[in-house]
Amino acid sequence: MQGLDLLGWIIIGLLAGSISGWFVGTRSVQGCLPTIVVGILGGVVGGWLARQINDQPVSGFIGALVFAIIGSIVIRLILRAIEGSGRR
Repeated sequence: MQGLDLLGWIIIGLLAGSISGWFVGTRSVQGCLPTIVVGILGGVVGGWLARQINDQPVSGFIGALVFAIIGSIVIRLILRAIEGSGRR
């Protein structure tokens, strides 16, 4: 996977959304569709983050998956913080 574009990050993000639930927990996002949305957003955030760090696209499936998981974890933590502030 040389140079993932937006569609590639979305596909990788689908997988990363479910994996990020293992790290953060599923308290904030539950269900298949919300997990997919978090994964897609995480893939986009991970792709952006990779560009900021390397100034080049990530090459390889494992590297792309790692950045997408990191992005999905960030999205889940942001959602959890928003939910937590609304409950007070």
